[in-house]
Amino acid sequence: MSEFSWPVRVYYEDTDSGGVVYYANYLRFMERARTEWLRSFGVEQDKLLSQDGIIFAVRSANVEFFRPGRFNDRLTVVSTIASRGRASLVFAQKVVRDDDNRETLCVAEVKVACVNAATMKPQAIPPNLITEIFGDR
Repeated sequence: MSEFSWPVRVYYEDTDSGGVVYYANYLRFMERARTEWLRSFGVEQDKLLSQDGIIFAVRSANVEFFRPGRFNDRLTVVSTIASRGRASLVFAQKVVRDDDNRETLCVAEVKVACVNAATMKPQAIPPNLITEIFGDR
C-alpha cells in the first residue's frame, strides 16, 4: 500500500493554554486520517457496521512526540499499513508540519482490530474489504 496523506489545520480548540497542540489530539488527527483512508476506497464505517456487522477498534497505540504543533499550523497526517493480520491492521502514522521543512511532530504505530459489533470479539476482515483495499483475491 502506498502512503495516504490527510491535511489537518490546528484550531484553537486543539491547543492548550500555551497554544500548543494537546498531545491526545494527535490521536484524533490520526483517527480522522484512517477514516479518510477507508473512504478513499469507497468504504464507509457506518456501512461496515450496518452491512457486515463489524467495526474497527484501536487495540494499541504507541506514540512518540518530537516537536510541538501550534495554533493555526497546517499539518499532514501520513499513513501506511505496516502489517496486516487476519483480523487486524497495523498503521504506521506520522504528523508533519506542512511547511518548507516538513518537520515530523510525532510518529505512531496504531493497531486496529476488526471486531464483530454484536459480540465485540475479533473477526476476520471480510474478503470483499481485503479485495477492495489490497487487491487480494
